[in-house]
Amino acid sequence: MANTKSAEKQNRQAIRHRARNQAITSALRTQVRKFREALTVGDATRTKAELTAAVRAISKAASKGVIHKAQASRRIARLSKAASHPAK
Repeated sequence: MANTKSAEKQNRQAIRHRARNQAITSALRTQVRKFREALTVGDATRTKAELTAAVRAISKAASKGVIHKAQASRRIARLSKAASHPAK
């Protein structure tokens, strides 16, 4: 339990930030999942569209500080590689 007004305010802010971060992370995971589904189906146009959406979601999460910029770069690189070299 918070003992000061500033601690109470920080708790309120932390709750809001956590909700925002969870929403962004959930949207990011959904986009990546959609991309992987399109990749397994083998539809090239859908795969490209889903890759674009996934990259956008990852970049947005990085810009908001939800994930680290290096992690975003690594994830984008791996998704792009998977799109250009389908699994055997």
